[in-house]
Amino acid sequence: MRFYQKQHPFYCGIDLHAKTLYVCIVAHDGEILVHRRIPARPDAFLKLVCPYREGLVVGVECMFSWYWVADLCREHEIDFVLGHALYMKAIHGGKVKNDKIDAEKIAMLLRAGMMPIAYVYPKEMRATRDLLRRRCYLVGIRARALSHIQNTNTQYNLADLAKRITYAANREGLAEHFPEGSTRRMIELDLALVDQLDDEIRRLELYLTRTAKIDAPHDYYRLQSIPGVGKILSMVLLYEIHDIRRFPKVGNFLSYARLVRCSHESAGKRCGFGNRKIGNAHLRWACSEAAFVMTRESDEVKQFLARKEKKHGKPKAIAILNAKLGRAIYYILKRKEPFDPKRFFTT
Repeated sequence: MRFYQKQHPFYCGIDLHAKTLYVCIVAHDGEILVHRRIPARPDAFLKLVCPYREGLVVGVECMFSWYWVADLCREHEIDFVLGHALYMKAIHGGKVKNDKIDAEKIAMLLRAGMMPIAYVYPKEMRATRDLLRRRCYLVGIRARALSHIQNTNTQYNLADLAKRITYAANREGLAEHFPEGSTRRMIELDLALVDQLDDEIRRLELYLTRTAKIDAPHDYYRLQSIPGVGKILSMVLLYEIHDIRRFPKVGNFLSYARLVRCSHESAGKRCGFGNRKIGNAHLRWACSEAAFVMTRESDEVKQFLARKEKKHGKPKAIAILNAKLGRAIYYILKRKEPFDPKRFFTT
């Protein structure tokens, strides 16, 4: 956990909503200067903070509509702090909670140097990262539609499908496999959805590949030097990490990617583990998927995993491989070097 501890003459806490903002501005000595609800519009916000622009810092909690506030502050050279939602216990733990109290608490956390920081992803690559996440969502819908076809076939105890239906050529005439009319119509609906998603995902991947080659071409190809990692996984890793320099140590990166378990201790005794939800779920998925395809593509990785599985059991062996690959990804981007199998298996 990192805290924003820079001192300012004025601290602005915003309780952010889609249509309105509740703004609280506190002076360095603790005097409350502004407590007001305003429309969620740039002109209204700039007008309100105009008398305090010199030395002002703005803090908001990380929620879905923080983008425009961050971009506005950057455009007008106002310091901006994004609060980590899961760490801001002081906001959610009070006996009474409303917009006015929440805005004041955010301002007071800034003033006290206790505002937990979340990463403010830059505007230039943010939309592409969100589009890539949307692509993963669409792939999930496609997978569920294909799974529903398989489950329906099993539900009615029909003959096994001869070929893998993930491929479009193997889905021709599939609806006729189901004799009952309503069931056949349901399968036709699933097939139409999958065919439409195939076209959209294909066009989306082409656009994302072109964009990645422009944003960070060298890192994009370095990540593909990992055995089994292709265009999509390298793009997910690239855009979820953005700048590896924001992690001072490899341990910080592994924690952000949810690849290590953070223990809780008290009086020298272990009391369990930390919150597994803190970190980047998309990056965790990408690292785990990359480790899986490495196991499929590399005999050395298979042997490494077998040794660890014999010693620790399968779940822990997979976790060790995921963390080891996370370290390799960190140093590939940090040192600007391609994947080195010799170093991977000897360290």
